[in-house]
Amino acid sequence: MGRIVFLFACSLLLLVTASTASAARIVEHTFHVQNLTLNRLCNRQVITAVNGSLPGPIIRVREGDTLIVHVYNKSPYNLTIHWHGIFQKLTGWADGPDMVTQCPIRPGNKYTYRFKITNQEGTLWWHAHASALRATVYGALIIRPRAGNSYPFPKPYREVPILLGEWWNANIVDIQNEALALGGAPNVSDAYTINGWPGDIYPCSINQMYKLKVKQGKTFLLRIINAALDNQLFYKIANHKMIVVAVDACYTNPYVTDVVVIAPGQTVDVLLTADQPIGSYYMAARAYESAVGIPFDTTTTRGVIVYDGAPSSSTPLMPVLPAFNDTPTAHKFYTNLTGLVGGPHWEPVPLTVDHKMLVTIGLALEVCPSNTTCQGPVNGTKLSASMNNESFVLPTGLSMLQAFFFKVGGVYTTDFPANPPVQFDYTNASINSNLPLLFAPKGTKVTKLKFNSVVEIVLQNTAIVGVENHPMHLHGFVFHVIAQGFGNFNPATDTNKFNFVDPQIRNTIAVPVGGWAVIRFVANNPGVWLMHCHLDAHLSVGLTTAFVVENGLTPATTLPPPPADLPQC
Repeated sequence: MGRIVFLFACSLLLLVTASTASAARIVEHTFHVQNLTLNRLCNRQVITAVNGSLPGPIIRVREGDTLIVHVYNKSPYNLTIHWHGIFQKLTGWADGPDMVTQCPIRPGNKYTYRFKITNQEGTLWWHAHASALRATVYGALIIRPRAGNSYPFPKPYREVPILLGEWWNANIVDIQNEALALGGAPNVSDAYTINGWPGDIYPCSINQMYKLKVKQGKTFLLRIINAALDNQLFYKIANHKMIVVAVDACYTNPYVTDVVVIAPGQTVDVLLTADQPIGSYYMAARAYESAVGIPFDTTTTRGVIVYDGAPSSSTPLMPVLPAFNDTPTAHKFYTNLTGLVGGPHWEPVPLTVDHKMLVTIGLALEVCPSNTTCQGPVNGTKLSASMNNESFVLPTGLSMLQAFFFKVGGVYTTDFPANPPVQFDYTNASINSNLPLLFAPKGTKVTKLKFNSVVEIVLQNTAIVGVENHPMHLHGFVFHVIAQGFGNFNPATDTNKFNFVDPQIRNTIAVPVGGWAVIRFVANNPGVWLMHCHLDAHLSVGLTTAFVVENGLTPATTLPPPPADLPQC
């Protein structure tokens, strides 16, 4: 009898092991990055794209899978790919930001990204992280639950990626290079897009509109991604409500809304039920622009939802979009989202903090080089940006992660200030008369963190040069958003607003215009991790810092050596 029980137990163990092994797969893709000529807005435009499409290929995986992507750079530009929102636990070499975790993939060369997807499910995305190439080099990264697991909401009839982007009738790399050389803001986009199409409002675009066919009574999961380079967006569907069920691949309590507000880098998953009379309904998106007096793309992109059985002659209904500067609507959406306590991969807020920071974020100025002409906001200046009055500069000879791993000095310093070097009335526009406050020194300063330490950051917007809502993205981690508000953060009163019960969890936070946000995360992943503004115009002029997380005490908490094919500078 004992032998039979033993044999049964061994068989059961083998069955469980085989089942677990079969649940985790290796998913492999090949990216060919090269020139692509498209017709948009009455123009033939050459862009950089992946596998001949805009957006690029959709990657579909399950939690627990290993993803391998072979990237062949056949473009004329240096290139890296960032897997936006992926933790990269002990695979920081695959995170992708140029000169941070790797040197760029040179034209004519290749690199293979390899990483495992653990404790994450939902909608993320991938994009270029060198120059401004992410304007056209991007695509969806969809993580479904492990086989046998289900969503924490009713299974939808169909899942639909909705990628919101921007389009220029020009070479985006040239636009960025000109802006950096002259020190002004880059030219605004000529159109917004939905899944690569501008929609029928734009010239020559009557047949260049995304169309989604639906069945009346069925529920669809829309996986909305803001892949725009420089604009937050309002998104609406005529006569339809949406239920938010996740943001940044983290589940939320269901939130009913008729408008989605989404910053560059963010994702929002919504359930849409086709519960209206049979017909056609426009989906539309346009800018949420919080800054005053700053040029921006004022156009509107739209696609169309067509019910089965709708007559082809029917005129779609158009939603009424919020005003461009409708901050109350944006703030209501951003602050009404809460985390799904007890849902898949939920983590409670860490209550003990080891490392506290107050970090000002915003624009700045730098002196125009001699014998040059600059077009910055003040005569004789170039536009810059900073965090705690430090304007970040990428290294040139060695990536920061290589310097960390091989203990090479001189690439970065670990003296990024934990507080602003000068305290002032951060959100009062009168500070712009105080010239010394406007100029931020350039450098590559980071914050060094102990492994597994708990970090709390108050992100404080400033009114220097201009007041604006800044979407801040943290690589390598997600964070709890425990509070946000307007004005200057006041620890005496604003700590009373902290949500320790069910705060939303994100990887990108839109810090309110003229306001602040408080986030917490656990530094449980050794390596070098950027935190930066996901408005490309601000990232490129220094609104960035980085965290260097030390190795733990065991091999399981120590960063392994770089892969043999890691690009060299």
